[in-house]
Amino acid sequence: MSQSKEEIIIRNYPKVIFFYPLALTSFVLWLIQLFAFPDGPNAFLGYFWISVFFINLFVIAFDFSSTKFFLLVLIIVVAILVVIFLWVSGRLTIQVSTVEAFNFGLTWQFYLIMSIVFAFTLFFVFVNSRFNYWKIERNEMYHKSGIFASAERYPVSALRIKKTIPDVFEFLFLRAGSLVLMPGKREEVIQLPTVLNINKRVEELDALLSYVSVEADEVD
Repeated sequence: MSQSKEEIIIRNYPKVIFFYPLALTSFVLWLIQLFAFPDGPNAFLGYFWISVFFINLFVIAFDFSSTKFFLLVLIIVVAILVVIFLWVSGRLTIQVSTVEAFNFGLTWQFYLIMSIVFAFTLFFVFVNSRFNYWKIERNEMYHKSGIFASAERYPVSALRIKKTIPDVFEFLFLRAGSLVLMPGKREEVIQLPTVLNINKRVEELDALLSYVSVEADEVD
């Protein structure tokens, strides 16, 4: 059993943090385009960036449960097998001239600007999370919002928690999931849809709440 902490910090993040793969891709492609292809834009790098952009956007736009995830994997596998079959049988041909005519090369300036935009946005998301969080201690929990904002306080004695993983991709990306806090008998329910390292946070909460329960029994 994990050791109980004196306090647990839980931060909820916006969905934009899941664009970090595209941010890293933009930065790497900027370096490759700048130093490896100084004569002009490389089409392959452009196609690669667009592919990552589409996949990243698609993952964020929809929630994929376990069933949807495996269904998507099955569809992709079937589609690949169909393309391979058509290619081998000669029913699918691609003219090289057609591909070359549609040159989707992107300049190093584009990759640089996208890297800066993502870095700027993700940096302020990180800074905001330092001033907007939930702190759970052994006797109470409270929500801190802003530098000088007053904190909302709730009792911990009857706190209930519920963990869900609504999106498999978000869990694979950053071990993220949804956490619901139900403080005591209050009707208020606190929804935290994007908590990173969700399993670790829940283990810490279980250890803390178990300690509080044992401590309450000893007092009685």
